[in-house]
Amino acid sequence: MTYDRRGFLAGTAALSLATAAHAASPMGRTKGPVQASWPSLIDNYRYPDWFRDAKLGLWSHWGPQAVPEQGDWYGRFMYMQGHPMYEHHLKTYGHPSVAGMKDLQHAWKAERWDPQALMDRYVKAGAKYFVALANHHDNLDCYDSRYHAWNSLRVGPKRDIVGEWEKIARAAGLKFGVSNHAAHAWHWYQPAYGYDPVGPRKGVRYDAHRLRKADGKGQWWEGLDPQELYTGGHAVLPDGIDTIEAMNAWHDKNNGQWVETGPKDDPAYVTRWLLRQTDLIAKYKPDLVYFDDYGLPFGPVGLEAAADYYNRSIQWHGKIDVVLTGKQLKPHERFGIVQDVEKGFTDHLWEEPWQTDTCLGDWFYNVARLNERNYKTAEEVMQRLADVVSKNGNLLLSVPQPGDGSIDKEEEKILDGMAAWVATNGEAIFGSRPWRIYGEGPTKLAVGMQNESTAKPFTAQDIRFTTNKGALYALFLAPPRGPATIGSLATGRARGEIERVTLLGGGTVKHRRDASGLHLDLPRDTGFVPAVRIEGRGLV
Repeated sequence: MTYDRRGFLAGTAALSLATAAHAASPMGRTKGPVQASWPSLIDNYRYPDWFRDAKLGLWSHWGPQAVPEQGDWYGRFMYMQGHPMYEHHLKTYGHPSVAGMKDLQHAWKAERWDPQALMDRYVKAGAKYFVALANHHDNLDCYDSRYHAWNSLRVGPKRDIVGEWEKIARAAGLKFGVSNHAAHAWHWYQPAYGYDPVGPRKGVRYDAHRLRKADGKGQWWEGLDPQELYTGGHAVLPDGIDTIEAMNAWHDKNNGQWVETGPKDDPAYVTRWLLRQTDLIAKYKPDLVYFDDYGLPFGPVGLEAAADYYNRSIQWHGKIDVVLTGKQLKPHERFGIVQDVEKGFTDHLWEEPWQTDTCLGDWFYNVARLNERNYKTAEEVMQRLADVVSKNGNLLLSVPQPGDGSIDKEEEKILDGMAAWVATNGEAIFGSRPWRIYGEGPTKLAVGMQNESTAKPFTAQDIRFTTNKGALYALFLAPPRGPATIGSLATGRARGEIERVTLLGGGTVKHRRDASGLHLDLPRDTGFVPAVRIEGRGLV
């Protein structure tokens, strides 16, 4: 099956209920000059200098779905018979009518999580901001949640995951962010109300359908309501389906889309989301909030959340000094929040700052990536960083952690490779700004999200430009292995005089300039993504 993503506006009933309940709450929307409308967001927002300078963030996209070490969307696919994750779950944990996603949340112990040691590595690897996953589509809040009982202080690690990350990140001098993915839990979780269409337990409903709060007496989850976790049966597989193909087709049609509205039969779901979001902001005062949504979650209700966040920032900092991201923004919306491009590229230099996010492997830890040695390499990460920064963007990189909270040896090697590159070439990236053009070279990138697999390998002719402190930098996405030419700096094509060229980490470079380009006598061994500093008059 394929799952496309669509965006719609939230219903007026959900909006009115959310607004009324939220205004009466002690966590009600903060008053201030920013109103819950796109024109107000756009009029008041300015991109923070810290974000424009930072360029690289690291992300702990980590939660209970990492426990099985099978990759992304485990909490949905474990409830879909015939899917490899269903088969893994059946063999490892038992039938999902008994051992459901709630039990994997209980099994998430984080017993090897050492946030201080990880943060030390992330800082060395160049991170200037750090993002912690606050909740995912599995609907567990990984923080001290006031409005949602299914949270990491009561379930799983029994720790304030976000709170611990926040303290350590700020102590390391990093800006701190959170990601909120819970707007989609209600439709994503609906297979948990289904059943096996074939086999020995055909027709036996899964745990989400069967369990209520009273059923927890004497269980580890006593006092918790599974319906609050699983969100309620809004699109329940009907009785009588007797093939896996028919089940998949039904789910694909009825709850397989990327829906940006709340459930029509439960407008209070949107209210709870808004309360949880503003509680998260009030407690941890994040510098960045990542929404996994097209535009803002739930349309007008997302505007309420955005206005609340910006007004709180004015209280904290005296100005809006925070970043709020959304995806697939309309052109005008890109000046009210920051556009995030998930696992994707752009082919041009953007007028405004933006962000792309990607991961070394899968979003949630997949041990197959380790066993098959198919993580992104340090070279690929730095190629991506150079390309994004040259186009006025930032890179947010996830380093997947298994359920115990550690990272594996291959990931450690990648981070070490990033750290070595940053130590030599960081001046070409951090605090930089784009040049007149982003770069040159034969490799064409497709515009859009979720298209990393279409990218062809970069060549030594693929060059990206940045500027910093009066100097121009050229980064070669693949090492030239000897003499190289930068065509964009040919006489007659680029104004200014070139007086000195320096290979970062390698000393002065002999050069000459003519009508075909700037010719550099580079050594054969420059390491990956070598950068040169070009100094002169009138270049920048």
